[in-house]
Amino acid sequence: MKLTYDYQIFSLQMYGGISRYIYELASRIALRNEFEVSIPAFLYINQYLKHLNSSYRSGVLIPPIPKTRKIRLTINHLLSKIYFKYQTPDILHETYYSFQRSAPQETRIVLTVYDLIHEKFSQFFPRIDETVQMKKKAIRRADRIICISENTRRDLLEYYDVVPEKVSVIYLGSSLTWQSKIDSKALPAPYILYVGERKGYKNFARLLEAFALSKRLNSEFNLICFGSQPFSNEELRWLHELGLNLEQVRHVSGNEGTLASWYAGAAIFVYPSLYEGFGIPPLEAMSCGCPVVCSKAGSIPEVVGNAAEFFDPYQPESIADALLRVLDSSDRTKELIRLGREQVKRFSWEKCVEETCLVYQSLI
Repeated sequence: MKLTYDYQIFSLQMYGGISRYIYELASRIALRNEFEVSIPAFLYINQYLKHLNSSYRSGVLIPPIPKTRKIRLTINHLLSKIYFKYQTPDILHETYYSFQRSAPQETRIVLTVYDLIHEKFSQFFPRIDETVQMKKKAIRRADRIICISENTRRDLLEYYDVVPEKVSVIYLGSSLTWQSKIDSKALPAPYILYVGERKGYKNFARLLEAFALSKRLNSEFNLICFGSQPFSNEELRWLHELGLNLEQVRHVSGNEGTLASWYAGAAIFVYPSLYEGFGIPPLEAMSCGCPVVCSKAGSIPEVVGNAAEFFDPYQPESIADALLRVLDSSDRTKELIRLGREQVKRFSWEKCVEETCLVYQSLI
């Protein structure tokens, strides 16, 4: 069976949860005898893709030059149309949303819907954002749809006219485990850890408010923010207005080994997001033995189960109280670490691959 993953997410993300998901699927399924895997990502910026076997990966790694996103996508789309004239896959797994179909009509299409953030939180996105319009087109032409949580499936069926039988729920996995990559002496102690983007629905502003509200939190702990982008001018303004400084709230970045060390050294991991389609960082924290405090929103409770302390993400006081409930109790901290190690066992890339292969096979 010829199985192709398209260029889209590899042209859009250097790192990130979606490209990691497709990377894990492609690399693991390529080892199975029943699939002939290909990834025609002719111009890509993704750092995971460069590690895949070149026998089924086509393309050149290029630098992420600003304002070239549409150029990359247009070139890749045109080259894919040519590629598919000579290499027709049985199944094309579209890795993100696009207006146009690139695969031949006889090719069956699988689409993963990651979340309904753009539909539910449109206020956080510019008016010119076309994600919803592209998603509508992609959903319409898909033969099968994968959702990465039950919550995402419910939202999909609420917002779109989709036959429920076309939709499968397949959870993601987590492959991050602790292997010390940095000197533990270089880690500030003690600290609260935040991981990921900080824009809009990620609710970072309210986390800062919560941190500033509690003298105990901001005097006894640092807030470490791990992510690819340094603080924006707006975020620096927030810090100033809240009376916080760059010693108390620090930005750091690095690779996955470094991230694992930050998880392992943290007093607690905090996840204040207003909505997630899945939410990999809490699983990563659990796998590294870090207690999790998070919002009770979107799919997050579905993923963390009873292995987290919850708060109301719209109330900074609730965030601060939840952090202190765990930080002030060694028994609760130990309990969350124990429960987290059990919870993370429910999610694996091996299980994700097995269930995804069943979706592919159902189409042929």
